[in-house]
Amino acid sequence: MKRLSAVAFGLLLAGSAALWHAPNASGQADAGWTALFDGKSLDSWTRIGDANWRIEDGAVVADKATGISYLVSKTTYKDFQIRSEFWVNDEANSGIFIRCIDPTKINGMTAYEVNIYDQRPDPSYGTGGIPNVAKALTVLKAGGKWNTYEITAQGPKFTVTLNGTRTVDGAQDSKFPSGHIALQYGQGIVKFRKVDIKPM
Repeated sequence: MKRLSAVAFGLLLAGSAALWHAPNASGQADAGWTALFDGKSLDSWTRIGDANWRIEDGAVVADKATGISYLVSKTTYKDFQIRSEFWVNDEANSGIFIRCIDPTKINGMTAYEVNIYDQRPDPSYGTGGIPNVAKALTVLKAGGKWNTYEITAQGPKFTVTLNGTRTVDGAQDSKFPSGHIALQYGQGIVKFRKVDIKPM
C-alpha cells in the first residue's frame, strides 16, 4: 500500500508540474514578436505616395491613389519572420516588400516583393511569389477573403506560406541583406489588419 501511495503521489506531482509549465510554454510561443500594425495607429509607418490609407474596423485600408503608394516601416530589419493578415478584392495589386534599401524609392530593383496580385499577367510571379526571385510553387488566389502570409527571411534564404500552403520554399538571393518593410497599394481595395514581425 505504501509503495502504491508513493507511486500515485509521484504521478500527481508530475502532472502538477506539467500543468504548471504548460502556460509558460504557450506564453512563450509569441515571445519576441512585435506588432508593426496594431489596428489602432500608423505610428510605426511613413506614407509614400498619395493612397488614402485610413483605419477602419481595426484594419488599415486603401482604395484610391494616383500612383503606386506605400506604408514604410520606420525601422530596418535584417533576418526576421513576418505574420500578416490581409484582404484584397479580385482586381487588387498589392504586396509586402521586405529589405527595402531605400525607403523613398521602393520597387523590385531595391527590395524583395512578396506579391499580392491575383490578376498579374504572369501568374507564376503573382500572389505567393517573389518577382525576379521565386515563382510561386502553387498559384493561389487571395481575392475576396482574409488571408494570412507567413514570410521568413534569413540570410539569403526566403520562405513564404499563404494560408498554410508553402508558395516559396528556400529560394535564395543576396542582393538586399537588410532594409525596411513596406505595404503596397497599387490598385483595387487593400486591407491589412495584422502585421507582426519577429527578428531572428
